[in-house]
Amino acid sequence: MRTTFMQKKENVERKWYVVDATDQVLGRLATNIATVLRGKHKPTFTPHIDGGDYVIVVNADKVALTGNKLLEKKYYSHSHYPGGLNVRTAKNILDNQPHKIVEFAVKGMLPKGPLGDDMYRRLYVYAGPDHKHQAQQPEALPKIK
Repeated sequence: MRTTFMQKKENVERKWYVVDATDQVLGRLATNIATVLRGKHKPTFTPHIDGGDYVIVVNADKVALTGNKLLEKKYYSHSHYPGGLNVRTAKNILDNQPHKIVEFAVKGMLPKGPLGDDMYRRLYVYAGPDHKHQAQQPEALPKIK
């Protein structure tokens, strides 16, 4: 009788990947990043184990948005006080905090709860071409189906 393979968190081997976001569409980029952070690209994927890899995103300020999303897409936050709604457009975020737009997109695609929080901590986003993770020897992110 065969048994189903279940990965153990002690046996997880993590790699480092680097992604250049220049002229890549935000949604498609975020989907690939979330897949790698979750570990779904590995044959040892187990849904309840954090088996994903580390991802470094560079040039987040050059990410592409299709259609009129740059001006029409809105990001909402609320301070939980009356009148505390804060609305920002994608253009405003790209101008002031370009790394946040990629982080918001990827975080929304990860599972909610402690498991997703652990996956999200392995994402590093930088607005420019430089990052501080050369010692980890990151590879270029392979194309994911």
